[in-house]
Amino acid sequence: MKLELITKDKNTLEFYLIGERHTLPNLLKSRIENEAGIEFVSYILDHPMDDKARFIVKTSGSKSPVKVIEDACTKINKDLKQFSEKIKKLK
Repeated sequence: MKLELITKDKNTLEFYLIGERHTLPNLLKSRIENEAGIEFVSYILDHPMDDKARFIVKTSGSKSPVKVIEDACTKINKDLKQFSEKIKKLK
């Protein structure tokens, strides 16, 4: 996976996730959309056959969009670790 920056300013971050379609962008979006201070979060496939998703985060300014994504990734990693531990107990 590669990232390609499209736009970055104080409250907005837009980038391409190259090599991704729905899995990671949808996971990030679902983690971010209910956070306080989020004005807009979405991802778009510009074409149905694209292998890159355009991801957009806009905040109210209480947190930078980069920080919002970092926090979401931390929470996702924590959830995956807990899930992995529960799966191991099924052995």
